Amino acid sequence: MGLAVDGLVSGLDTTALINSLMQVEGVPQTLLKNKVSASQTLISALQGLNTKVAALADLALKTSKPAALDLYSARSSSASVTVTAATGAAPGQIDLKVDALAKSQKSVSDAMATWPDSPAVLTIASTDGTLHEITATSSSLDDVVSAVNTAGAGVTATKVAVGSGNYRIQFASTGIGADSAFTVYRGTSAEVTAATAPAMNLTQIQDAQDASITIWAGTPAAQTITSSSNTFSDLLPGVSISVSATSADPVSISIARDDAAISKKASDLVTALNGIFSEVSSKSTVTTSTDASGTTSTKGGVFTGDSTVRDVNQRVLSAASLPVNGRSPSEFGISISKTGTIDFDSARFATALAADPAATQATLTEIASRVAAAAASVSDKYSGSLTTKITGQESEVKGLGLQIDDWDRRLTTRRKTLEATYSALEVQLSKLNSQSSYLTSQLAGLPSASK
Repeated sequence: MGLAVDGLVSGLDTTALINSLMQVEGVPQTLLKNKVSASQTLISALQGLNTKVAALADLALKTSKPAALDLYSARSSSASVTVTAATGAAPGQIDLKVDALAKSQKSVSDAMATWPDSPAVLTIASTDGTLHEITATSSSLDDVVSAVNTAGAGVTATKVAVGSGNYRIQFASTGIGADSAFTVYRGTSAEVTAATAPAMNLTQIQDAQDASITIWAGTPAAQTITSSSNTFSDLLPGVSISVSATSADPVSISIARDDAAISKKASDLVTALNGIFSEVSSKSTVTTSTDASGTTSTKGGVFTGDSTVRDVNQRVLSAASLPVNGRSPSEFGISISKTGTIDFDSARFATALAADPAATQATLTEIASRVAAAAASVSDKYSGSLTTKITGQESEVKGLGLQIDDWDRRLTTRRKTLEATYSALEVQLSKLNSQSSYLTSQLAGLPSASK
């Protein structure tokens, strides 16, 4: 904080005078701060553009992959049969009948009040020969049920009241399909292996079974296919079906190229491209304004005149609009507009895709590949031109910050010097005033000339 030296003797507003001088002294620092602010605004804008270009590069790269346009839609004539087409699918049609659904085993014990053995030891044997020995903490049915449910044997147990204080235990496999079948033995796994443990008397409520379908039903070529689940993977290349009910009549399954999905790929790419062009255009616009005095001023956007940004825009635009194998992208509904953006004519693209799917898909793949390469070359996190520009601007701001700090120290010293100078001036004026008063008093004491 500066010294309070205002007008002690001189009557001058010394603080205001020093502040005015410091404003003049600080002009170079103010210019540096303005430059830092402008650079930070540019850096922020460049980072925003770089993020969009990087996203475009990622989208274009995915679109350019060989299987990216290998898109098919699947249809079923029955709601109980759903179809999924994935990579590798191809157009086709087939009829099938759903003969059976995959089911779990459900078996019920005889009525009992407690487990018939003490200690309560039982072994669950899976169809693959695995034995799960289970020992309950007591013969209580609750303890037996708890032991089964925590054993991880692939079987759950449920106690069901049947009256007169008796209960029946329902055993059910946690999985479905024929392989989920099981047998419950009263005894240890060693006794089961030795064939000395009796199988528990269970009433079968539902057998474990695989799902099954028949294709070409009613013909000499009829073929039954089974699955341990209710899904049949790769029934056709890249096509899986899931069944939820049996069918008396054949269900028709058809696979066709998904033109709408392919068109959306093209549309999404164009939308991302236009996002770049719009960003550059909006931040390159020159605006004109008139103040209250009638003075007109012109102000450029943050990207106005920036050669790096102009190069980015041109590279991406060229990648999207140059001919492919001697054919203009406009033949496929992708063209440059009057405003320097890309137009996508979905109807024209659909027509071209229907007439020549191979050429249309090849053109879209090539455009996406070129756009991916162009966008990656400017947004690469190590060598991209936008990245390099941002790094350079950040380095410049850092250097300017050091200069501003140096000016802070210089101006602080200058203010102290001015305050000391004006303080000394007041002291000298005080001394002069004292001398003046003394001389005046001495003169007043001298005899007058008349005396």
